[in-house]
Amino acid sequence: MSDTLNFSISDDQQALVDVARRFGEQRLAPFYKQREVEGAYDRTTLVEMGRLGLFGVELPEEYGGLGLTCTTAGLVLEAICRSDYNIGQLMVTMSLSAAVLSRHGDPDVVRPWLVGMTRGEVIPAIALTEPGGGSDAANLSLRARRDGDHYVLDGEKTSTSFAAQAGFAVVWARTGEPGARGISAFLVPLDLPGITTSEFEDLGGRSAGRGAISFDGVAVPLSHLLGEENQGFVQVMQGFDYSRALIGLQCLAVAQQSLDETWQSASERTSMGKRLTDHQGVSFPLAEAETHLEACRLLCLKTLWLKDQGLPHTTEAAMCKWWGPKLAFETVQTCLLINGHAAYTEELPYEQRLRDVLGLQIGDGTAQIMKLVIARQKVGRTRTSS
Repeated sequence: MSDTLNFSISDDQQALVDVARRFGEQRLAPFYKQREVEGAYDRTTLVEMGRLGLFGVELPEEYGGLGLTCTTAGLVLEAICRSDYNIGQLMVTMSLSAAVLSRHGDPDVVRPWLVGMTRGEVIPAIALTEPGGGSDAANLSLRARRDGDHYVLDGEKTSTSFAAQAGFAVVWARTGEPGARGISAFLVPLDLPGITTSEFEDLGGRSAGRGAISFDGVAVPLSHLLGEENQGFVQVMQGFDYSRALIGLQCLAVAQQSLDETWQSASERTSMGKRLTDHQGVSFPLAEAETHLEACRLLCLKTLWLKDQGLPHTTEAAMCKWWGPKLAFETVQTCLLINGHAAYTEELPYEQRLRDVLGLQIGDGTAQIMKLVIARQKVGRTRTSS
């Protein structure tokens, strides 16, 4: 009888992860704070990542990707995020937007944008949230009306990462009746007339530049409609199942890096004649964190594996999204406290990491929304099986 579980990764996967890990340590980690101060990405660095094939790992080769599995994309993301959470946020947004564009867009229209992303030359944005909607993603006020060979967009999006840095946005707008069935998705270049952007002064994630995008009579060609009219809400929900698993790994990587550093620093410091790690008050919280991180990471990887197999993974993805960011925040906070007064300053990276991971307890679906998704999935499965 052969085993059905395999927790190893291939040599090719490991080689790509090693490339990502080395690049992160050498080119990203030393400038983590600098990018926050500047409030933007260094485009040269992104192009270097593109040359190494670190963007669009799961995209088909015709779009500039490597054509590998979603699980491999998650492992590469994890390796990068150990050095810079915010670069990882860009990678997640690329994966989500690329999934929508490649699956639902006109190939001739979307190809230049997808190739630009994989090369690190184009930053995408996901424009879904609105000022009056928040977690109610189907409650959209931004409208898109058909006018000849264009759609005309009017309204505002908020809480959009990369709002002022992006070259295009995937924009969801109301084209029909109220509710989820009247929403369409569009590829919108952000240099079109009538578009203005602004950035927020956020607690964390500053290099990502979260902000607002306003649309005032913006004419978008019919060819830029993604999928069928009034079916955009279904498209985004399918995409979020993937990105939620990636977000879990993104946050856990930051926590694991913090934990590894804290084991090291605590083993080198002494108190009352002993190493800090010889005190159970220090070692036990770290041991608990190791256990929880390992469990949550396996959940995230299982979710990506399910996606690669074409199997349902909505419930698991929602678990990744609410647990991963919460667990990461708690772990980084524990590490900050154990490292003491120096970690409360900007001398060490814990305070920035803490502020960064906090954002994903809000963005891309709160814990309450994720638990609602899980409950609905479980109740639905119970009804189906009974």
